Amino acid sequence: MPARNDPQVYARRLRAVLINSIPVLEARGIVIVLMAGMVGVIAGALVTGMSALVQAMHFLLFDVQPGGRLSAMFSLANPVQAMFPAIGGLLLGLSVIWLRRRKFRTPVDPIEANALYGGRMSLTDTFIIVVQTMISSGFGASVGLEAGYTQIGSGIASWLARAFRLRRNDVRILVGCGAAGAIAAAFDAPLTGAFYGFELVIGIYSVANVAPVMTAAVAALLTAEMFGGVPFPLELSGLPTLTAGQYLPFLLLGLLGGAASIAIMHLVSIVERVFVRLAIDASVRPFIGGIVVGVLGLITPQVLSSGHGALHREFAMNYALPVVASVFVLKLAASAISLGSGFRGGLFFASLFLGALLGKVFAGVMALTAPSAGIDPAVAAVVGMTSLAVGVVGGPLTMTFLALESTRDLTLTGVVLAASIMSAILVRETFGYSFSTWRFHLRGETIRSAHDIGWMRSLNVGSMMRKDVRTIDASTTLAEFRKEIPLGSAQRVIAVEEGQHYVGVLLVPELHSDLSDGETPVQALARFKDAVLVPSMNVRSAAETFQRAGAEELAVVEDFDDRTVLGLLTESHLMRRYAEELDKARRDLSGEG
Repeated sequence: MPARNDPQVYARRLRAVLINSIPVLEARGIVIVLMAGMVGVIAGALVTGMSALVQAMHFLLFDVQPGGRLSAMFSLANPVQAMFPAIGGLLLGLSVIWLRRRKFRTPVDPIEANALYGGRMSLTDTFIIVVQTMISSGFGASVGLEAGYTQIGSGIASWLARAFRLRRNDVRILVGCGAAGAIAAAFDAPLTGAFYGFELVIGIYSVANVAPVMTAAVAALLTAEMFGGVPFPLELSGLPTLTAGQYLPFLLLGLLGGAASIAIMHLVSIVERVFVRLAIDASVRPFIGGIVVGVLGLITPQVLSSGHGALHREFAMNYALPVVASVFVLKLAASAISLGSGFRGGLFFASLFLGALLGKVFAGVMALTAPSAGIDPAVAAVVGMTSLAVGVVGGPLTMTFLALESTRDLTLTGVVLAASIMSAILVRETFGYSFSTWRFHLRGETIRSAHDIGWMRSLNVGSMMRKDVRTIDASTTLAEFRKEIPLGSAQRVIAVEEGQHYVGVLLVPELHSDLSDGETPVQALARFKDAVLVPSMNVRSAAETFQRAGAEELAVVEDFDDRTVLGLLTESHLMRRYAEELDKARRDLSGEG
């Protein structure tokens, strides 16, 4: 019997009150909007708290003054401070050992949760990621806090949705609301947060989702402002009027941003492979990576932490082309080494900073080679910032709204969106992944977005096969087969060897009409000898097997080596079950069922 103070009990009671107070819970959308607002408030408060704690760490470790930023410093106050990334790496290494001993699995992030698990996220996973992200950024590793922000917002949202026993699609929406609120609070940008939730976490934009996601984003923004969150706006003034002829160079910059994003993702993977080939244990890698990042920080602190201060510095000051290019290379190296060595965090803000640097480099090169084009460095920085970030993070509309809300300049929207689309097309057609989904790919997953494919994994061959399959020894003669299995008694029989090992499929009408000698063993007439299914196959893999074999029915075996017969599956049943589940998923998405 549950305890009276069990939070699950209170959640069920509150849910009952909410539901019973609304006569028709086809108006459950009102409940979802109210919960989205609650999620937004929680996300805004937690994001503000995380940011304040990391800023406090920077104050204690790096002497960053209140209101200042680590990456905005011109130099470290003391060379000893270059050791702190390594110390942070040591702490992360200890956490890796602790998690390994307790056999924790790889934590699930919001995109993976919505794609595979119906939005179900573990609070334990959430707090592990949040703490590791704060240690990484707080000790100066070249990573951003955005991964921790979205994890805490979505994790709390998932827990709340499941406590109220919401259906699968509503859980997924609230997970997107948590991420939307987190990004809105972090960047003082509600539209950016909302479209982050739509494009990256929910995986689709629909009218039904607008109210809860926007509610969460606005609630988070207001909460962050109430608790003193630091706004993100980039102060740009005196920007020249864009001409139609300048769109072509900026579209080229969009392609360069996409290409650079692909190179960055590959570089992170290369760093990881280097550590693997050197046989360096995962618990030691962050310490080594921290040493290298600390050395780079001695050259310029702009490479440390997420880069908020450095980005504002780049927009406020006009550095020479060699300086901007060198900072780009150093920040790129620091971010790749940080993530490749095992620091926890993301490339969201690092990609914005790197993109702004790339845009400035592009403007500098254009000024030398084609000065008549009149490419403004500040505009190029904004276009480069969004183009590279689109390639790394995904979501062209998300990054377009970020440029609009951070610069407060509507005239940039068209060129930014055009360049972002060029970047997105290049990455999709040549690479196919954002940074998050690329990491899943390296782990062996096939996720390319947050679209819900978890139901397809549960709809596997094992759940659809018939187990009452008829078998016969493969050495049985054709005459014996006809006596034992008269025409009309069955459509198909599975030929097996000793131990129920699969040999092939016998089509009963075909064997009764065959003109072969009656002493011919049925094994010689068996079909589809090399085409079998296994229980773990999903719908797509099974359908491909049917198509390759040209079969209407196939045997299901234990595994490809053992080939012990377990059952039979027909192609018609497979496609009918797939159509039913697809229709159900569509109804859930549209809110009909």
